[in-house]
Amino acid sequence: MKIAFYGSSLLSAYWNGAATYYRGMLRELAQRGWQVTFYEPDAFDRQQHRDIDPPEWARVVVYPATEAGLQSVLAEAPGADVVVKASGVGVFDDELLDGVVALARPQAVKLFWDVDAPATLAALRDGGEAVLHRLLPKLDMVLTYGGGPPVVRAYEGFGARTCRPIYNALDPTTHHPAPADPRFEGDLNFLANRLPDREARVERFFLEAAARLPQRRFVLGGNGWDDKAMPANVRRLGHVGTNDHNAFNCSGLAVLNVARDSMADVGFSPATRVFEAAGAGACLITDAWEGVELFLTPGEEVLVARDGQEVAEHLEALTPEKARAIGEAGRQRILAEHTYARRAVEVDALLRQELAAKRERSLA
Repeated sequence: MKIAFYGSSLLSAYWNGAATYYRGMLRELAQRGWQVTFYEPDAFDRQQHRDIDPPEWARVVVYPATEAGLQSVLAEAPGADVVVKASGVGVFDDELLDGVVALARPQAVKLFWDVDAPATLAALRDGGEAVLHRLLPKLDMVLTYGGGPPVVRAYEGFGARTCRPIYNALDPTTHHPAPADPRFEGDLNFLANRLPDREARVERFFLEAAARLPQRRFVLGGNGWDDKAMPANVRRLGHVGTNDHNAFNCSGLAVLNVARDSMADVGFSPATRVFEAAGAGACLITDAWEGVELFLTPGEEVLVARDGQEVAEHLEALTPEKARAIGEAGRQRILAEHTYARRAVEVDALLRQELAAKRERSLA
């Protein structure tokens, strides 16, 4: 059984927050017997910032970000049993989706996998994403990495036959407890690239907390923050590679998560950082969003804050012992309920059921 997956990048997490989601999910699907080919464009300097080599469980095809490169990888779509177009590839998104629908075999499962459903749906409501809007009824299903009931209702309202959230999760072989590293030591560590639809929330939850606690150490990792005005107690690290994420998460008293605007508004959209930090046993403080209790219990397995003042209050009340207890409780919850192995069981069943149904219809 073959999957052709057209996405942003499997090999590089550089300006590509979906990388760990792709890796965790596709690795587990490969363990369940799927032959995975991942097609990624040579764009945005990602190939110059690879953080993994091509894995043994997937064939990775890096193609030039040109019309000829696009056609070369679309030509392989007819050989797959499942053809996936992910959101946010960054180049030729519309052409990739058109090609997937046009070239996949009639019996193949064709799906759109949305790694930023709230933003995509906002564009659909505003009259954008015309190609996706036109092709939704021709796709067999839409999978999203979050969004819960609001996203399901919205996608089906736009014509999707089926929409299923497949949430972010933990790959315990890559994200786990690690020794503290002096490079990342602080009271509150926060890892996020600077993005327009998150910056105001970063100011509210992270920078305001830092300003309220000038005696505490705040550590910021991620791209794009060099020219941002910040309190003097914030230490900027720039890009932190995925190989350092465990050490980053284990070197602070607590780790902060801040959702992007659209994901916070919709809820039910835990970022990969939530599972990475919890899997490392870090004491996680997250901004408030609907549905958090489906993944971690507030006050016991995670600390939830409504603004920077509450972030500061949580941090002031934390002792190392309390932080370790919350972090370990969160780690156990994630290991028990929210791993990619568990998510892959659901996806595997969905794909096999749809393939069987399409075969039956073709024989009728």
